[in-house]
Amino acid sequence: MGGSESTGRKVSFGLDEDDRVRVLHGIKLSEDVVKRMKESSGQSTPSVSDHGSSHRGAGSSTGPKPPSDESAGKKSTEREEELYKRYEREQALVHEELARIAKRERMAGQESLALAVTRERAQASEEKQKTKVMVSTNPAARKAKQLERKEAELKRLDAFYKEQLAHLEKKNIEYYKLTSEQFREAATQAEAHVKKRNVEPVCSNLQSEILRCYREHQHETLNCSDLAREYKQCINAAKKVRTPCELYNYQHTTKNIMYLHNKQCTSITL
Repeated sequence: MGGSESTGRKVSFGLDEDDRVRVLHGIKLSEDVVKRMKESSGQSTPSVSDHGSSHRGAGSSTGPKPPSDESAGKKSTEREEELYKRYEREQALVHEELARIAKRERMAGQESLALAVTRERAQASEEKQKTKVMVSTNPAARKAKQLERKEAELKRLDAFYKEQLAHLEKKNIEYYKLTSEQFREAATQAEAHVKKRNVEPVCSNLQSEILRCYREHQHETLNCSDLAREYKQCINAAKKVRTPCELYNYQHTTKNIMYLHNKQCTSITL
């Protein structure tokens, strides 16, 4: 019943006093089926009656004779065959009626289902229209609706910016790792190609002697004037050299300064 296909049903039946299918348990036969069943049974009856009359004519010509076993058996077989044929015809009519009833029930179910769907759609549309009318006529409801839309938009933006921030943080971490790795590789290559050079400060010996002299003669600083003059000459000489040598060595005895000239350390005398 309804939109699904009807399944086969078992129907029990009974015979009336004329051996006709009349009583069906579980289904009610229509008048059309009963009429057709009567017509089929009426068509089959004359054959039997004609057969009986022929036997009666033959019997009247020869006189009454007791029926033999062979004729009785033959009549019984013919009657059984006729009953079976009539049963098959009536059964076909019953199946036809069942199919018609199932089809009618299926169509009725489909119509009721379509009607229910249409009714539900109409109710949903009506509720929607009522909501629109209520929102348009009620300022508070309209304001609440606007606030709900704004809140939903803010939530959407918040989720979007959080996602973007997480994406940027991930990119920054990847970029930092990449640049750190590149820097380590560049440093390793530079250390492999550049030789380490130890460079001493300019005029370090004179600087330490001047400091010691000033500590010893705090109230007599003129005693350190000679050292100060030599330190100044050393500094001026070092300023004239554009590229410093690896080692500047100022010697008090010879007063030589080492500087780099044409990629070679050269000694000059002050």
